[in-house]
Amino acid sequence: MKKITSVLCAAACVMAAVPFTANAADGDKVYGTMNIPYADFYAAELNNSVPVDAVSSATTNKWKGNTTGKMGDDGKWQNGGLAAGTFNEEGENGGGKILGVTYPVEIAKADLEKLSDKMNFTELSEKPVAYKPVTVENGKAAFGKLVDSDGEEKLSGEMTVSSLSSWGDYQINVKGIPANCDIYGVIVKTKEGTDYGMRALENIWRNGAISWGAGVKEKEPHGNVLSSEHYKSSQGQTITDVTFITLNGYSTLSGQNGYLPVKFADSIKVESGKSGKGSVTYDNSVLPSDYKAKGEVADGFTVSGNTVSYNNAQPGNYTLTVSDENGKYSSVRGSFTLTTDAIPVKYSDGKLVAADGASLTDAANYLKNISAVTVGEKKYNAGRRGATIIDSQTGEIKLDAKSGEENVFDGSGKYKLTVEATGYEKNYEFEINSQAAETTTTTEAATSKTTSTTKTSTTAAKTTASSNSPKTGVAGAALPFTFLVLAGASAFAFRKKND
Repeated sequence: MKKITSVLCAAACVMAAVPFTANAADGDKVYGTMNIPYADFYAAELNNSVPVDAVSSATTNKWKGNTTGKMGDDGKWQNGGLAAGTFNEEGENGGGKILGVTYPVEIAKADLEKLSDKMNFTELSEKPVAYKPVTVENGKAAFGKLVDSDGEEKLSGEMTVSSLSSWGDYQINVKGIPANCDIYGVIVKTKEGTDYGMRALENIWRNGAISWGAGVKEKEPHGNVLSSEHYKSSQGQTITDVTFITLNGYSTLSGQNGYLPVKFADSIKVESGKSGKGSVTYDNSVLPSDYKAKGEVADGFTVSGNTVSYNNAQPGNYTLTVSDENGKYSSVRGSFTLTTDAIPVKYSDGKLVAADGASLTDAANYLKNISAVTVGEKKYNAGRRGATIIDSQTGEIKLDAKSGEENVFDGSGKYKLTVEATGYEKNYEFEINSQAAETTTTTEAATSKTTSTTKTSTTAAKTTASSNSPKTGVAGAALPFTFLVLAGASAFAFRKKND
C-alpha cells in the first residue's frame, strides 16, 4: 500500500497530500506544478485518437470546487472539493469550464525558460513521487507518460456496470478505490485495446462512481451537455482495467469483465392509461431487428409484444424496463402513469383517511403519491426536498410543517389546502380552522367542480391510520438493474450532483 503525506508548495500554492522523495532540483531538472489541460494530461496515457475535452458545466458552483483534500489533525482524511485539483475558467450565465488538472511535473531548467506559456508553473521544494515529464518544442510543452517512482498500486476490489444511469450512457461503480487522496484522473481500459480518460464532475464522482456519454444520452439531469466523441467507441466493448491517477501515481483495479452493452436509445415511449384492469402499449419500433425483448414492470403486470397488461393496478407512476435476452444491447426504460378520477380519501379529525367506499389500500396509495400541497395561495412540493405537510404514512396534517426556515402555517387558524397526487386526475380541496373543515374536490383542468362539505375539528390526530402496501401502484416502483447502486439509489446517485 502506498503512503501519502502532506506538504506545502512554494509561492502560496498549497498542494495537500503530495509525497516527496528528494530535492526539487535534480541536475538540470526542476520540479513544480502546472495547469495541464485534459487533452495534454491524457495524451501519452491512452490508446485513443480522440482528444479528451474540457468539462462544460451549466451549474453555478460545483465546477469551482477545486480545493484539494488533506489529512486532518485527528488523523482522518478530509475530502477536497468535487473537482479537487482542477483548474477552470468562468463561462456565461454562471456556468464554467473545468479545463484540466494542476499536477506535478519535471522539466529541464532550460526548457522552462523556452516556454511561451509556462502554464502557471509553481516550483516545488521537493521532488514528487509521481510527476509528468515535460519536453518543449517550438516553445510549447508536451507531457509524457506519468512517472510513478513507487510503482503502480494494485487494487483489490470489484466493479459493477450499468447502462441505465441518469448521468450518462454508462456508469461504473468501483469498490476499493485509493483511500485518503484526491483523484486527478481515471483511465478505463477495454479488452478491445481502447483507453478512455475521465474528467472531474462529468465523469468522476466520489466513492468510485464514474459515468460517461457515448453518443446516445445528450444531457445529464442538471442540463449539462455530455461530450461523447472521446467515448463513442466504448459501446459494445468490455472493461478489463480501471486506473486511478492520484498525486501518488497509478492505482489499478485489474481482471474485470464489464461488458458495455450497445446503446440504441435513451428511453422508450409508453402510453398512459387508467388504473384497475387494462393495458397500454409501448413503441417497440426503436428496438434493433435482432433485439430479443423481454419486458418487466411490477407484480400484476405482464408484457407481450408491445402490450403491457395489468390487473388491479393502483394509480401512480410505473417504469417499464425492456431488456435484450441475447445480452448484446442495453436495456431501455420508459415511464407511464395510470390514473383515476376517484378520490379515495377524506379529511377527518386532523388527517386524511379512507373515503367512504374506499379501502385502506386505496387511501395508502393516495398518500404515497401526494406530489404537492397548496396552502392558501402558496404551493409546496412534497418529497425528499419538499415540505412534509401531510404525513405519507398516517395522513396527518402537520401543522408544524416548515419549508426551509419558513412555517407553512402562519398561525392565522384558517387555511385552504389543495392536494395534488400523481395518478389522480382531480385535486382534493379542504379548509381547516379552529372550528370546522369544509372539503371540496376539483378537477385539475378546473372546468368543473363537485363539492361536498364535512364539518370536522382540527385537533391533532391521536390515532394512526392503517396502511397496507398495495400490490401495484407504489410510487416510483423500481425494477432490477444491471448495476448495483448504493442503498437508496440514486445516488449516484450517485451521483451526484446537486446544486
